[in-house]
Parts: sequence; structure tokens; C-alpha cells
Amino acid sequence: MAWTTRPRFDQGGLAFIKEGEGSCVLLLHGVGLQADAWAAQVLHLAARFMVIAPDMPGHGQSTHLAGPASLSAYSDAVARLLDGPTVVVGHSMGAMIALDIAARYPDMIEGVAALNAIYRRSDAAKQAVLHRAESLGSEAVPNPEPTLDRWFGLEPSEARSACEAWLRTADRQGYRAAYEVFAREDGPSDRALTSLKCPAYFMTGGLEPNSTPAMSQAMAALAPNGRVQVIKDAAHMMPMTHHDEVTRALMAFATECHS
Repeated sequence: MAWTTRPRFDQGGLAFIKEGEGSCVLLLHGVGLQADAWAAQVLHLAARFMVIAPDMPGHGQSTHLAGPASLSAYSDAVARLLDGPTVVVGHSMGAMIALDIAARYPDMIEGVAALNAIYRRSDAAKQAVLHRAESLGSEAVPNPEPTLDRWFGLEPSEARSACEAWLRTADRQGYRAAYEVFAREDGPSDRALTSLKCPAYFMTGGLEPNSTPAMSQAMAALAPNGRVQVIKDAAHMMPMTHHDEVTRALMAFATECHS
């Protein structure tokens, strides 16, 4: 699988991949990455749906947010792309945004899938992510190797090489703004989860130390129509490392939601 740069459309400074026709599936990536992280999913989902995958504001080819960075600001920026009933899918910080969009734009969302989403971090995890956010102000180019080792292990792969390139060339301001929001947030509120009107699908990896299976199970238990799937041998970057399993699951979920 090759994660090459696809052509982009642009709407008000938000760059996005758009392929296929029919009902919409919106794919949202995580901090420091770009829309091409969804290459495998775009390839297959676009055979049945219209797939839109934006570069998060301040990432890839998208411009920065116009005002202060907050979860709702990212959600509102992305929600401008909604045009009819949509299944929204997010990974990592993209999962935060997807769940926020589902809660705040319920009439537009047919289903939400949150991959590797955080929910109620432990005290140690909170301190680690906040320390990382604070350090970004003093680092010109953060060393991505520890992150890549955690995501992929030590073995080289095309997926690891693609993520390394994105992280090393990420816009520093855009990365820092997004990561600070990611660090401050602690997952959706219980009220937001219990009031979700649409089907909610929570997926994570069995080897995921930060967005743990217990977190996904807890969120799925609160959502009225929640379900959970754990890919036992996957870690954080399962849309890339386990793209076949993830794509099959998302295809089935989107088909169900749009039926």
C-alpha cells in the first residue's frame, strides 16, 4: 500500500480529497498527519460512497484556523464540508472531532466511527501528554522517532516512512495548536455520548497504550447505539498498519448507516 499525495479540492482554505459518488463518508485524521493517511480507506470506500478526507486546519495543504484553537473550532471548520447525511469517521484527534460533530450537528450525521479515541486518561497519561504539549513551544522540529516507535515498533515499513515524512514536514504552528487541544481534551462528555442519536462505532487496537480498549468499551457502553471492536494485534496507527480490517469494518458500518 502506498500513501502518496492525492490531488486536493479547496473550500475556504480547507484542502480535501474528494472521490466517489453517492452518500457521504467523511474521514478525519490525527495530529501531525494529513488526509493521505486514509489512502487505503479512500481507495475502497469511494467505490460505493462519496468520500471526503480533509487536511485538518494547519495541516497538509489547509490554512490555519482563523481564530483561537479549540475542539469546537476544528469541528466547525470541518463541518463546512457537510452536505447531506454523512457518516463521519475520525482517528485519534480526528475521533475527538468526529464525536464532537456528531453531538453538535446531529441532523447531518447518520453514524460516527471513532478510531483510537481517548476517554478519561489516567493521571500519568494526562501528565505525559501535557508535558509533551508544553515542550512543543521550545522544539523547532520535534523528533518523531519516539512517536513512530510507539506507533509502528522498530521495523521499517511504507506506513512508518509516510508518517515520518508528514511529521518531519508538518507546519509547526498548525501542529502545536492541534496538539495543545488534543492534550487539554479528555474525550467526549458523558452527556454527549448518552445523547448521541446515531449509531456509534468505537474501534481501537489491543496493543494501544493510550487510546485503550477499556476507553472504547466505556464510550460504547454510554452511547445508546454504541458498539466496540478491538483489533488485537494493532496499535495506534491501525488505519494504516491494519488497513484491510479497518476498511472492511468501515465499509460495513457506512453501508448499514446509509441503508
